[in-house]
Order: sequence, then C-alpha cells, then structure tokens
Amino acid sequence: MFTSTFTLTMMSVDRYIAICHPIKALDIRTPHKAKVVNICIWALASVFGIPAMVMGSAENENNEIDCLIKLPKPVDYWDPVFGICVFLFSFMIPVLIITICYSLMIRRLKNVRVLSGSKEKDRNLRRITRMVLVVVAVFIICWTPIQIFVLVQCLGAKAESELELAISCFCTALGYANSSLNPVLYAFLDENFKTCFRKFCFPTAFRTELQMSNRMCSIAKDVVYACKNSEGTNNPA
Repeated sequence: MFTSTFTLTMMSVDRYIAICHPIKALDIRTPHKAKVVNICIWALASVFGIPAMVMGSAENENNEIDCLIKLPKPVDYWDPVFGICVFLFSFMIPVLIITICYSLMIRRLKNVRVLSGSKEKDRNLRRITRMVLVVVAVFIICWTPIQIFVLVQCLGAKAESELELAISCFCTALGYANSSLNPVLYAFLDENFKTCFRKFCFPTAFRTELQMSNRMCSIAKDVVYACKNSEGTNNPA
C-alpha cells in the first residue's frame, strides 16, 4: 500500500511540474531521474513496512489463522500511536500533497490555454493529467473507507457485531480492488498503454504494422525527393 500511495503522490507532483513549471520540467523530468525516484519510492516503502514485518505474527486458534501485529506494551498507548502514524503517512499526508498539486494544476489549466506552444502537445499533456487525476480519485475512493475504519478501531472502537465485521470485510476488499482497477483505467485512458499492451500481446502483428508504416514513410520520402529533383531539372539555374 505504501508503494502505491507514494507512486501516485510522485505522479501528481510530476504532473504539477509539467503543467505549472514547463521550463524547469525540461531538466527535472528525465528518464534517469524517474528511475532514481522509483528506487527511492520502493526503498522508503520498505522502510515503512519494517515495523509490520518485525512485529507481525500468525496465530492459530480454533483452526483459524489470524495475522496480527504484536505491539509493545502498553498496548493501549502504542495501538492508537501506530494507527495514527499509518493513517498519516500512508494516506492523509499523500492525499493532502495530491490535492494541493491538482488544485494548482486546475487553476493553471483554467488560466492558460496554450502550455507548450503546440496544440498537439497540450492535448497530450491535458489527457495524461486527466488520466492521473482519475487514477488518484479512484485510489482515494477505494482506500478512504478502510483507512478510517482501521483508524477508528485503533482509537478504541472494535468491530463486534456481524454488520460491523461485514463492513470491515467490504472496506478491506474495496481497498485491495484498487490494484485490479488500475490496469483497467490505464487501458481506457492511456494511448501509450494501449499501444504497449497490443505490442506485448500481438508482437508479430505489431511488427508487420510497423514495417508497413516504415515502408510507407520511405515511399513518401522517395516521392518527395523525386519531385524535388524533377523541379530542379525543369528549372535550371
């Protein structure tokens, strides 16, 4: 979960830089720096996951396996502290950063019609920004219920009735469903994703299409070159 949250946060920051600071983006948004940021995201997410890995345990009671996090004593103190920290760093702070970035981007997009000097580039920029916004919105919708539910439990309210347990299971399933929704969103909203996925699924057909496209470009260049030579012959200096 930390990895997904941090990745979406950095995607929003990336969109903010591309929209609001296009000149600086030329130096900041490079493939090498993107790789470094991804490595840092995974490293930071791993660090945040260490407490759960160290304190996590599995208990077998009544033929049921329960996965638990055994907090140090006094549990009444550390349980809310742990829950609040997870809520803040895995959800609240990233969502706050994302909200600020998109608020500034929306204001920029409303005030400026042309961002990069090219209508085609602007169209692509706005489309990608819209895609990231949809992905972030779905993430917030999917993870907000379980985050609030877990926070309330850590503060002392425990799910005891069957209805509360059912709500807990539904909220948990909704959060995990977000991971399966992302590929669908990318497939419908991102043209590059569609092209790469088609290339992966049908490599032979994609190669044939690429060869035909290259051949047509070559023929077009030959025609243009022949026309220029013909004009030069008919109009000697």
